[in-house]
Amino acid sequence: MDSDAGLASWLRLTLIPGVGGETQRCLLKAFGLPETIFNAGIKVLADVVGLSLAERLLSHDAEDEIEVALAWADLPGNHIVTLADADYPQALLEIADPPVLIYLKGRAGLLNRPALAIVGSRNPTPQGEANATSFAATLTGAGLTIVSGMALGIDAAAHHGALSAGPTVAVIGTGADRVYPARNHDLAQAIFEQGTLVSEFPLGTPPLAANFPRRNRIIAGLSQGCLVVEAAARSGSLITARLAAEAGREVFAIPGSIHSPLSKGCHQLIKQGAKLVESAQDILEELRWPVETAGVTGPAEPEADFLLTVLGHDPCTLDTLAVRAGLTPEALLAMLLQLELEGRITSLPGGRYQRLN
Repeated sequence: MDSDAGLASWLRLTLIPGVGGETQRCLLKAFGLPETIFNAGIKVLADVVGLSLAERLLSHDAEDEIEVALAWADLPGNHIVTLADADYPQALLEIADPPVLIYLKGRAGLLNRPALAIVGSRNPTPQGEANATSFAATLTGAGLTIVSGMALGIDAAAHHGALSAGPTVAVIGTGADRVYPARNHDLAQAIFEQGTLVSEFPLGTPPLAANFPRRNRIIAGLSQGCLVVEAAARSGSLITARLAAEAGREVFAIPGSIHSPLSKGCHQLIKQGAKLVESAQDILEELRWPVETAGVTGPAEPEADFLLTVLGHDPCTLDTLAVRAGLTPEALLAMLLQLELEGRITSLPGGRYQRLN
């Protein structure tokens, strides 16, 4: 914003209890800017939102919260972006209920780059985590920004995979000054340094259960498509997939065993029309991503030969191969995915890999 006074009015509008996003947008449509709203008389406001809400708008004291938020926004890397700002994500304007204001930690401009959401179970299988990591690394290398929710499991694996190749975006369900779950503190710091943390909730907001389904619409809205890696039949990831479909985004799902509970949600989505995907290339082709810039042609030949040599001809786990190759699991997964796409190796149950020639 151009001034603290202007931003203070936006903050005031979003900090009034009982005045949700729909009412906030209604007021902005009627009055233009928050300053105009608060300068209007009680009768004029009552004509738009009713007397009770009008009285609440003009009487609520949020000065302390506003002061804290403005001080937070002055810290390096912190931003508060409103609907009136050029940095506001244009993709969010396409959803039914875009947040009036968002708090960002990291690179504000990253939210206007092409993105793909990756979501899934908080308690995935080892193969599910490996898939999330490798897909995220490859798609990030192709130029897409991976968006997820920084939860344990698939979300965290997707962020880690993305960070091995570039920036990533985490949409969180707490205030931007909090980290949840606490185990993801180091991950949150890495995202802040290389990508962006996003929240629509006021600073200090704790991890309330109702906030996480709400943040899912932002994950879906920021993205061109949504990939569900593993999900149970009643998984919250299916909410994100539904919101993505409602916003006109592509929905992708990785199939799994018919006996696995964590495949039920993905199979349900596929039955409903989601695109079944077996590789990152499937997603890039569906999104019509330029092949020449996709970055999925595989590792350089010397790197591929070296990796095949250290793999040998017997099945090998990812951890063992990482030690042999002297590579991080994230970097290794990206290379293994390319070799698998080329038909030179295959993945086996238990997170193992084997050469095919």
